[in-house]
Amino acid sequence: MKRYLLLFSFFIVSSSSLFYSQNITPRKPQKEKASALTMKAGAFIDVNAPSYAPTAYTPLQLVKDVLISSGTNSCVTPNVSNVQVSPNLPASDANRSWGYFHKGTTNFPFTDGIVLTTGYANKAGNSYISSTLGDDLSTGSDPDLVAATNPTATLNDAVILEFDFVPTSSQVKFNYLFASEEYTGSFPCSFSDAFALLLKPTAGGPYVNMAVLPAPGTGPVSVTNIHPQNSFTGFDMGCGAPNVSFFGGYNTSNIETNFNGRTVPLQATATVIPGQSYHFKMVLADAIDSSYDSAVFLEGGSFNIGVELLDPTGATLPEEINVCDNVPQVITASVSDPNMTYQWFFNGVAIQGATTPTITATQPGNYEIQVSFPGNPCPGKANIKINGGTTPAAVDATLLLCTTTDVTWFDLTDAMPSISTTSGAVFHFYEDQADAIAQNGDYIQDILHYNGNDGQILYVVVSNGGFCSKMIELKLLKEATPTAHVVASKLKVCPGEVVDFTATGGTTYQWGNFPGTGNTQSAAVYNTTTFTVYALGPKGCKSLQPATITVEVVPELTSPLADVEMCVGDRVTLDAGAGPNYSYQWSTGEVTQTINVDELGIYTVTIKNGYCEKTFTAHVLAAASPFVTNVDYSNNTLTITAEVPMINNIPQTVEYSVDGGISWQPSNVFTNLQNNTTYHIQVRTVGTHCVGALEFFTLHISNIITPNQDGVNDTLDLTALGDFQNFTGSIYDRYGSEMFRFSKQNPIWNGTVGGKKLPTATYWYKFNFQYPKSKVNMSQSGWIMLKNRE
Repeated sequence: MKRYLLLFSFFIVSSSSLFYSQNITPRKPQKEKASALTMKAGAFIDVNAPSYAPTAYTPLQLVKDVLISSGTNSCVTPNVSNVQVSPNLPASDANRSWGYFHKGTTNFPFTDGIVLTTGYANKAGNSYISSTLGDDLSTGSDPDLVAATNPTATLNDAVILEFDFVPTSSQVKFNYLFASEEYTGSFPCSFSDAFALLLKPTAGGPYVNMAVLPAPGTGPVSVTNIHPQNSFTGFDMGCGAPNVSFFGGYNTSNIETNFNGRTVPLQATATVIPGQSYHFKMVLADAIDSSYDSAVFLEGGSFNIGVELLDPTGATLPEEINVCDNVPQVITASVSDPNMTYQWFFNGVAIQGATTPTITATQPGNYEIQVSFPGNPCPGKANIKINGGTTPAAVDATLLLCTTTDVTWFDLTDAMPSISTTSGAVFHFYEDQADAIAQNGDYIQDILHYNGNDGQILYVVVSNGGFCSKMIELKLLKEATPTAHVVASKLKVCPGEVVDFTATGGTTYQWGNFPGTGNTQSAAVYNTTTFTVYALGPKGCKSLQPATITVEVVPELTSPLADVEMCVGDRVTLDAGAGPNYSYQWSTGEVTQTINVDELGIYTVTIKNGYCEKTFTAHVLAAASPFVTNVDYSNNTLTITAEVPMINNIPQTVEYSVDGGISWQPSNVFTNLQNNTTYHIQVRTVGTHCVGALEFFTLHISNIITPNQDGVNDTLDLTALGDFQNFTGSIYDRYGSEMFRFSKQNPIWNGTVGGKKLPTATYWYKFNFQYPKSKVNMSQSGWIMLKNRE
């Protein structure tokens, strides 16, 4: 039984479609329920609303000033003519089927334009209508529409907008969309109001229907040729989804009009011959009945019958383009005909030699092309303004955040100097690359406190404050700020002692006292010094404060110990000197500050103060003894002259003795001595054992001898010198002839030579001898008077 009912229902639907297609009985208009969405203010477009000046326009004004938007150009007047509408109701009639629409506050695809409908135009929008529009225009069918669409049912309520025009380009085009109440129930499977955009030369010829889908073989623009699988209420209509990509949607969330559905915006194009007159006819009619109306919306300003400017891809350029850094722009006129002439202008001045459809613009300014063809007094014109600008220099960069307990966010302004050095550059930071490419307003607002992540990439648009910009990547790096620590192998050292330092807390380090980035350093420290080091993390974060450590250099160990001189047999005191916490270790084994030594040699002492130790050396040297440099003896008086060396660089005082050191006197003069007597002279540095000794013979020779045997001065007797070593001597006459020779065996001269008396005269003597102890050679010479008496 259920299966029978389903089949019966299907039969009724199929029969209804067939029934309607044969125009037997009109459909009953449906009732619709309003929703909160449909009743919302601004949900519908404005149609023929009094608040818009074009609402009062005539059909000619609508075509010129809305559809073509060139009513200010005097050359347009002869190019557009014979504008007619049908039904031919005036602009003041509220029930006319044509008029002006504006999107208002809706999301309708076109801002404004001309609407043509099989009902009353003002019902197309403005406010919600609870039933179908279903207005009966009683205009019947249209033969051109029938010829163009070959409908399978009777057409009625035909509405027409037509006019003549003369194009100045080889192509005409405009944008439109088709909307219909037929997008109801299952009607898209069988009901399609007829719609055509017809074009033909006014001189004659067949119409060409421009209202066809752009893909080859896809057919006309109609409800039955463009719809989805399911109906408005969601059931499968059972006739597939032909060309569904061109279906703009049912009137649900985007209310906009009182039509149940619409197509996407479409473009109608046709190839024409510039300068030739054409007739354009837009015609729309209901199929079978008047219960459900349809409409076509023509976008304002989209009907182009003149010259357009194209980019290298063939896309139409807007009235203004922005070009940065004087990048050359290739601009081509849409009209290319060998019978036409071309002239380019820059800022109103003709460019010499620029007489082809294409120009390469290399600087900002206003560019215009004028295209002329034979017989037309008004050239086709197209203008474009190139706005110039300079793109700031910008490079990829990295921003490092060193976090602390107080700072956990990025200040993105810190990255600006490394991104761009261009003065006045404007920065927008985006999290999403698509937003950055679009340069929309979804950029980071608080760039001073951005809570980014380590390794995150931000996309930065650097602009000149206008349209010239460059997108770069900013990599965010984040790590905790390290804390530096340092230790030293010693905190108190002697001057010049080497100290080892070890830093921790970082990956690398920045030392204040050393080069290099390692964690260890060594240095010989001579003065008390504070050493500093910063810790650096693996990403480069630096500790806020350096670690510091002070190495104290204790006072240098000093000692007055020095080389000294002493006389053999004496004793000297070696003093190592006093100092804080000094302890001593002498090479003699003693541990006192001073030691007394009585032997020549090298002595050392090692001094310690608890931190340092140092060894000092003293040489105990033999002091030089004084020595006799001269002895003068006369009249029983002996005068000693001695050389007195300094000891330890100190002048010394000496004392003298002539009895071998038994008695001493400070004076170097001795009196009442015996002639021809050996004295043992000593010179001594006072208070020491430094003694210089000398044997001295107080030689006394009489200057006259009288060998008369009276016992007085009878001879020259040198017997006392015989005890001295190397004793020699001679007597010479005045001619230098030797008269007598002394020897140890013959030490006495009696005034004779060879036994014979010498005559009275003055004779010369000379003799030598050597002191036996000191081995000092002595010489004595002089004269002697010899008086011989017969």
